[in-house]
Amino acid sequence: MTTRDLLEAAREIQSAAHVPYSEYTVGAALETADGEVFVGCNLENANYSNSLHAEAVAIAEAVKNGHTDFSRIAVSSGPRDGVTPCGMCRQTLAEFCADDLKVICDEGEGEEPTVYTLGDLLPNTITQDMLE
Repeated sequence: MTTRDLLEAAREIQSAAHVPYSEYTVGAALETADGEVFVGCNLENANYSNSLHAEAVAIAEAVKNGHTDFSRIAVSSGPRDGVTPCGMCRQTLAEFCADDLKVICDEGEGEEPTVYTLGDLLPNTITQDMLE
């Protein structure tokens, strides 16, 4: 799957987002190491702390289906503003992904996406080793 295809999958899933409060749709497309893609969108709740983020929904779907090895994730928002995963989603990604996971952020039609690594976005990650 090309980078553009992965971004398009993140864009398409935004139509399923439930965002009655912010009206800010986010879609994520997470690619496994073997090339399968799982998508997620944000789902808001009147109790904001119960809202689900697109990246976390995509990870949950992939893990539920037996995948724990990932190569990249594309993230897109309605305004195509280069949105990156929030800190909470970065930490969730770090639970399953290496620092070199590519994080592809949508800058809009005709623009090249910005690509980070998870390690760039979340240095000094909290790990399971720290909890022992």
